[in-house]
Parts: sequence; C-alpha cells; structure tokens
Amino acid sequence: MTNVEPRLDHLVYGVPDLLAGVRAVADLLGVDPVPGGRHPDNGTQNYLVGLGGRAYLEVIGPDPTATRPPTAFGLATLTVPRLVTWAVRTPDLDQAVSDARGAGHDPGEPRPMSRRTPDGQLLEWRLAKREPSPRDGLVPFLIDWGSAPHPADSGLPQVRLLALRAEHPDPESVRADLRAVGVHLELTRADAPTLRAEIEGPGGRVELR
Repeated sequence: MTNVEPRLDHLVYGVPDLLAGVRAVADLLGVDPVPGGRHPDNGTQNYLVGLGGRAYLEVIGPDPTATRPPTAFGLATLTVPRLVTWAVRTPDLDQAVSDARGAGHDPGEPRPMSRRTPDGQLLEWRLAKREPSPRDGLVPFLIDWGSAPHPADSGLPQVRLLALRAEHPDPESVRADLRAVGVHLELTRADAPTLRAEIEGPGGRVELR
C-alpha cells in the first residue's frame, strides 16, 4: 500500500441494503466479498475483502435477520452506500485512548465487541468508537484485537489499496484530531467532508467514497 497510514486496520463501507451492497462492491472490484459475521448487539452483518497486508475492507449493513434497526455507523439513516469511516489498530487500547484524550481528542470509551464467523468461531476484540463518528468519519476509531485471529489472516479475496485521502471544509481541525490518535491521512480543503479510497482489483482501478 502506498500513501496509506501503516496502522490502518480496515475501511468501513456502509450500505443501506447489505446483499445489494455486497453485489455492487463485487461488480466494482472484480472479487466477491466473503461473509464475515453478524454483530448481534449492533443489528449489523458484514462481508470482507483483503486490501493487502493486515488491512481489509468491511462492507457492513443492516443484518437482514435482525429484529431492530442497526445502531452503528449511522446505518439506520443511511440511504446510499458510503465509505463511512476507518479504523486503526493499537496493541494497547486503554493507553491509546488516554494518550488521545491528553492530546485533546476523545475517541470514546473502550468496550468489548464480538461476532461469530460463518464457521462458528467466536471473534472477540475491543474498540473505542464514538457515534456519530468524529469529523464525519475522517478521524479513525481505535481497535485492539488482542489474541484474536485477525480477519486479514483468514484467506480473504484480495485487492490492493493504493491510496486513502480525505477532504473537509476545515482540514486543520481534522488534522489536530488525527495527530491526537497518532495517524496520518492526506487531507485537503473542500466544501463537503469525504473519505476516498483508491483501490486496484481485477476490475481495474476504482474509487470508493
């Protein structure tokens, strides 16, 4: 990956209709995302594609079998597919949260999460994420996989992430929060906040935003 934060864990591509969104991503990238699992506490389900190295693309939407609206990433009100935010990994979530707060940015309270993979394996991890996402999703949330197997190591279909960049009406405010969590993101001024990922797959080069 070039021009990409080395601690990138995954990109979050939110879709209002999960199966339709997965089909659209497959057509765009030229590979079929594979089922990740369900998040019962959030009413969501995801599909995954590897981005090279220990990074992946998460296509996430409302779980078709859930009995309540989704509670994460603004999916309950999402009307069109969108790159909603991104995550960076940390080996010590509590320290990373403390450091970020000391630098003026609150990434949220650390909390445990889990999902069961299609083969029945239970994955457990911790993350610090606020709702709604800070700076319109341009500031990443923090994730700590602990001893759990990382999704990127599970033989995912692969594409290549070439670049991750963003636009915002007030880029300096975003840069301050990015510095607080110790990450880099190429950022320029524009009228609307937008996260853009340039990806190369069998279907050629495409941009998700």
